[in-house]
Amino acid sequence: MDDTLIFNGSWAWSLPLIVLSVVLHVLGLGFINANVIRILGGVKSHRNFLTIFSIVIGATVLLATILHGLEATIWALAYRLLGAVGEDRSALLYSLEAITTYGHNDLYLAAHWRLMGALEALNGMLLFGLTTAFLYGLIQRVWPVELREWHRQERR
Repeated sequence: MDDTLIFNGSWAWSLPLIVLSVVLHVLGLGFINANVIRILGGVKSHRNFLTIFSIVIGATVLLATILHGLEATIWALAYRLLGAVGEDRSALLYSLEAITTYGHNDLYLAAHWRLMGALEALNGMLLFGLTTAFLYGLIQRVWPVELREWHRQERR
């Protein structure tokens, strides 16, 4: 098979998957954000706010993890449809390893699809960057400045 065709095939499949993953991720984070703001907005003055805040942030991280898993599953489905990996479990495990840039297992894509795995790793870095920025922004927005100041003074 022509190397140019192989190279272009990986790009042709990867770019729409990257766009789909990012759009799905932004929509998912937007949904999570709206609900977290709604929940925490009503309990800001509650005396156990820090405990409630911690539980809600934990749930937020769980939902973001599920979102990442869903995106890895989309890539795994593409690998299976393209015949890049032999079985469903291997496709999902490979995808999770690629999207997290873990890459520890000895699973490999068919030779002519390996560029696609590298592009999934690039996609994963983008998605994890979006999630990190989202969590940071959420904490800055929801956790009142007064409470942060109070905790700083308490530590002194």
